[in-house]
Amino acid sequence: QVRFVESGGGLVQPGGSLRLSCRVSGTFFSIYPVGWYRQAPGKEREFVATVSARSTTTNYADSVKGRFTISRDNARMTVYLQMNSLKPEDTAVYLCYIDNPARNWGQGTQVTVSS
Repeated sequence: QVRFVESGGGLVQPGGSLRLSCRVSGTFFSIYPVGWYRQAPGKEREFVATVSARSTTTNYADSVKGRFTISRDNARMTVYLQMNSLKPEDTAVYLCYIDNPARNWGQGTQVTVSS
């Protein structure tokens, strides 16, 4: 059974930064792509970023390019999302996932950007 431990969410002012972490267990973490989605109240779940198994490829939603950075540490079985220059429209529940190969989801961590 795949398990997730997400952390790093919280309340931050516009222009601030947060770093999300997601530790994944119960699967061979190092051989599968992982990433992040987000879901704001009343909106569809939205792709944020993904990183390949060996970190050779990353992809980002246009809305976060240049502000967010995804990375992974296979030894720690953890994927990170560094979020800089946060905007109120980044407010959402952020969910990590792993494709092993079926998609498995974490429980989500709340990010609120507000003054």
